[in-house]
Amino acid sequence: MKALLHPVVWLLALVLVALPVVGVVDGWWLTTHFPLRTLRVQGELKRVDRAQLRATVLPYAQRGFFAVDLGQVQRAVDRLPWVEQAQVRKHWPDVLELRISEYRPFARWGATRLLSAHGHLFPAGKVQVPAGLPLLDGPEARVPEVVALYNQAREQLANAGGVRGVAIDRRGSWSITLADGTQVVLGRDDPSSRLERFAALLPQLIAQNPQRRLLRADLRYTNGFALRWAVPEAAASPARAPTPLPNTGSRT
Repeated sequence: MKALLHPVVWLLALVLVALPVVGVVDGWWLTTHFPLRTLRVQGELKRVDRAQLRATVLPYAQRGFFAVDLGQVQRAVDRLPWVEQAQVRKHWPDVLELRISEYRPFARWGATRLLSAHGHLFPAGKVQVPAGLPLLDGPEARVPEVVALYNQAREQLANAGGVRGVAIDRRGSWSITLADGTQVVLGRDDPSSRLERFAALLPQLIAQNPQRRLLRADLRYTNGFALRWAVPEAAASPARAPTPLPNTGSRT
């Protein structure tokens, strides 16, 4: 019985030693005889650095057609600046294809990030950001609400010159900045309704004060709002407290 076991043991030992060697030789052979020679990039790339893209993909592509790990390539490309989505395929006999969708910036978000047209936040990085983007800000979990109020404000305040930004602070208080720098404070409660009421009255208020520019509107009053106007240079006088209209009530 022992005599029969010795050949089996030696055979198993030989297999265990040979397997790693076969694996190395097999990988070398596949890489040598089936290399990837063409990198095909599809998608309109305006801000993704093509040189950085090639340098990222090259270490994976060198493994050859059969050995390249498409999942690893995709994850590496997804981490590049301004790449929102990447799809990786290979085509016989030597083509590695990348389909890349860039982030399309919809707005600035806070000091360092951008908001894409699909509602994704991403770092601005060192790439030049398009001019004229609105400035939005708030907790990441409230992105849809901020965008919704911005869209409402942009539509309802179009006659006032447009909207520069919308923000919600950590306490949940909303504010809007108009294109001319006017600050509109909405507070925490029902900002959509407050904005709608203010937008309906704003043209009338501006018409009644043609020589003055509105600096700040506080809409946190129960039955009205408070306005602060810029004093014309010819009638400069010490700053005065805002006057609530029509009835102040309590603020919320």
